[in-house]
Amino acid sequence: MGRRILNDALRTIVNAEKRGKASVELKPVSTVMSSFLRIMKEKGYIKNYQVHDPHRVGRITVDLQGRVNDCKALTYRQDVKAKEIGQYTERTLPTRQWGYVVVTTPDGILDHEEAIKRNVGGQVLGFFY
Repeated sequence: MGRRILNDALRTIVNAEKRGKASVELKPVSTVMSSFLRIMKEKGYIKNYQVHDPHRVGRITVDLQGRVNDCKALTYRQDVKAKEIGQYTERTLPTRQWGYVVVTTPDGILDHEEAIKRNVGGQVLGFFY
């Protein structure tokens, strides 16, 4: 169920970007979703996000920037070793210049560049570009 929540939220962001919306509201909330959005914010793909009432069903309001072309969550999380992350990103992303693969690691949820820098592997959550 948790993987479906993340996938629905990311599809909502892509659809709102295509329609030219300034912000979008995501329901329900998960910690994985907020970590994924944190990485998107750090990389400059979204302006800001706010988590409202995270202990109940809650909702997240995301201010869009217009940079997201596509983002997907994988319903099957693939295990990726630290050495194989570079090959996986080459297969998944359209070019080497832009886009990020999000990986869950023992160090937390990281993008592929940070995972390579720390030399840790994990499971692939999804990607955005």
